Amino acid sequence: MRHARDQDLDRLEDLLAQLRALPGLVEKKRGVFYRKSRGFLHFHEDPKGMFADISDPDERIDVTEPAGQAALMAAARRRLGV
Repeated sequence: MRHARDQDLDRLEDLLAQLRALPGLVEKKRGVFYRKSRGFLHFHEDPKGMFADISDPDERIDVTEPAGQAALMAAARRRLGV
């Protein structure tokens, strides 16, 4: 599993836009989000699909399909308290 490249992230642009709108997150590099000074969320790509690693607590979520993207947004909101 490798970190997602720009062409991988192109497929998730709507999801990235939703994440950018969440308060408290800063996108240091495309698809790599920080909360304060700590890594919060980044993406991986492998033959099985696209995955997001979200921290606190650590969790890997399959974001290949819309249901997984919705699950990621719910997890991010829960961790951010929004």
